[in-house]
Amino acid sequence: MRTERVARSNQGGWGWVGGAGLDGGYRMTSRPVALLALLAACAHNPVSPVPAPVADAPALPSRTELRGQPRVEDWQGLGAEAAALLSQYIRINTTNPPGNELQAARWLAAVLRRDGLESQIFEPVPGKANLYARLKGDGSARPLILLNHMDVVLASPEFWRVDPFAGAIREGYVWGRGALDMKGEGIVELLSMVALKRAGVPLRRDIIFLATADEEIGAGVGAGWMVEQHPELLRDAEFLLNEGGTIRADEAGHVEYVGVGTTEKSPFWLELTTHGTAGHGSRPTPDNPVHRLVRTLARIAAFQTPLVVTPTVERYFHDLAEIEVDSGRRAALANVRVAIQDSVAARRLTSDLTFNALLRNTISITGLKASDKTNVIPPVASAVLDVRLLPGQAPEAFLALGIVSYGVSPFPLNDAEGRGVHGNDERVSLANLTFGVHFFYDIVARVAAR
Repeated sequence: MRTERVARSNQGGWGWVGGAGLDGGYRMTSRPVALLALLAACAHNPVSPVPAPVADAPALPSRTELRGQPRVEDWQGLGAEAAALLSQYIRINTTNPPGNELQAARWLAAVLRRDGLESQIFEPVPGKANLYARLKGDGSARPLILLNHMDVVLASPEFWRVDPFAGAIREGYVWGRGALDMKGEGIVELLSMVALKRAGVPLRRDIIFLATADEEIGAGVGAGWMVEQHPELLRDAEFLLNEGGTIRADEAGHVEYVGVGTTEKSPFWLELTTHGTAGHGSRPTPDNPVHRLVRTLARIAAFQTPLVVTPTVERYFHDLAEIEVDSGRRAALANVRVAIQDSVAARRLTSDLTFNALLRNTISITGLKASDKTNVIPPVASAVLDVRLLPGQAPEAFLALGIVSYGVSPFPLNDAEGRGVHGNDERVSLANLTFGVHFFYDIVARVAAR
């Protein structure tokens, strides 16, 4: 199992609800720490940055000029700029595998360059890239890292209403693979840094923008590679912001709560293999490995792991109870350790897919492989399992850099919008892009400005 793959998790732990500051809160190991702290799976010699040719720069959308702190109309302009940039970014197909993040890195470099921010692009292997840029502060406080990844998961166009790589802007949304995970957040991070520069805000911290490869599959040349090969660029950082957490909105778009991820579950991916006698499909065999595999997987699918309440989840549920309108659900959230001892209350909590994943180790059967011909019984059949372990139950220890890391989502999403992550018709609303730029700017300014 590759090291970066072990470090990756999309099912995060959840932080507190509401206005918790980044200078306080839980100092717990999170996925961004794990990603930035791991040794890369494949050893490479340090790679010097490669230039991003100016001639390759696309025709970028117009900039929103700022004279001092952004005003109301400026946020609208920054939101429109974010939408136009995201549309272009989505058109750069970085489906992983193979990723081809180098093209995306060169485009990001061009976006940064027009605001006078030079970047470094590292190409560990042909076509794979990581981009690093730094906006200087006065050095009185340690840097803040804005971490994002350029690669995206596969999209099946036949199940989408639009071309997933056209970057279409319609019906009040920017559509496309990566709109939420996580090109949209990457653009918000970039614009928050750029807007601080345009506004001339004095900074006490350097702000580091780090766009990496291979988050979606973990091929050893992304964030972990940067730490192993270029620790001098990152080791002095104090805080890190990455994807994670959630801002939940109702169907009308009203924000119900803001969540911050402070720790995450650890992937523990497994492969099951069964063996048997090969033969012709017209003559069934008693030890058909596919039959053995199906019987085993049926037992796994029916198995329920024990419920466990971690301190982070207990805090999250307790705070969430304050805004819960259903009295029974509110009581269960307020004292979840007691609630999970009651079968009825436990069923109500775990019927929510997110709550269920926060309260137990989970097992998802995600892949099957056997014969590639209908009339052939194969000698071997296999399945892959996506197992996620709660914090404190990880099978392997990770090295930590000491960066306090938080998962933050810049977009208020309702349930329908949230299902677009790794799903069909992924999109982010134009209103949410405006909200996200303002939201992230405020966070970064709060932490980094003098």
